[in-house]
Amino acid sequence: MMITSRITIYLIAACLFGTASFASAKEKAAPKEKAGAGTSEYTKGVQLLDSQQYDQAVMEFTRAILANDKQPAFYEGRGFANFALQRFPEAGDDFSKAIELSPKDMRAFVGRAQVLLQQKNYQQALADTEKALEIKPDEIAAIKLRGFAELGLSQWDKAIADFTNVIQKKPDDLQTYDRRALAYRGLKNFDAAIADYTFLLEKNPNDTEALTKRGYTYSLMGQYEKAIPDYEAALKLNPQDNDTFSRLQWTQGQLAAKNATPRTATTTAPTATPEKPSEKPSLITQINPLYIVIGIVVLILIVVIVRLITRGKAEETSHIIR
Repeated sequence: MMITSRITIYLIAACLFGTASFASAKEKAAPKEKAGAGTSEYTKGVQLLDSQQYDQAVMEFTRAILANDKQPAFYEGRGFANFALQRFPEAGDDFSKAIELSPKDMRAFVGRAQVLLQQKNYQQALADTEKALEIKPDEIAAIKLRGFAELGLSQWDKAIADFTNVIQKKPDDLQTYDRRALAYRGLKNFDAAIADYTFLLEKNPNDTEALTKRGYTYSLMGQYEKAIPDYEAALKLNPQDNDTFSRLQWTQGQLAAKNATPRTATTTAPTATPEKPSEKPSLITQINPLYIVIGIVVLILIVVIVRLITRGKAEETSHIIR
């Protein structure tokens, strides 16, 4: 059972490509001018963005752009709205246009980095986060997104450093603990990963993902007896989770194999076949065939010798009366 691969696919996909939380739309996309064409449409778009009415926000930002296509903030606003709607190509185009209009626009680099992460273009996402941090070195969103990019590139040490930095600045960012735990797991620092998952469960004991991930980490450590309760707790919260059920079965099998008493190899010595009582051999069986041959040869020699001796002698006359 390819449990490791499956967990890597299903659990990482849920969080690794998550977006950085939206800050206030007004903070992310403040217009460069307080007045002018498109300002009222832009302001309405920001309000709609804040209230998560993304389709309407896109329409208002588009009206602002049609009124004034030289404002990078208008493109940023529409970019974030398109991103929320998972229109990633459109969002990427909007952020790129904002960068074209304002190459020092940190917010546009952060926005485009999010799009690139969704598209699994980790190298370019890393470059955009680096650019954002050159403009504003203490921007938490950029540091966190850089950690995501480093995670995608398997740069575990760097990702841990960035996530730790974010946690120090924002200790209540629970998603960052989850991502750091994954990076620790990549380094096979399982104890540190367990500590992060345990922290998440202390904050929310019903976090099924943290339960499943901690259980999987325990299984990587060979601590199946600790993994099983986590899987069982997750299934109690979500009985329809077939993946966790499969992991539980696999882990139970591993634990059973681990605890099985080794079978003693009993080698049964072959039983010797009892010998039959010795029987007295018959006379014939005692005669060596060689002796028979020698006897025949001797008889032949005797016949030959007798024949040679008697050759030429007159035969005795019979005394029979005629």
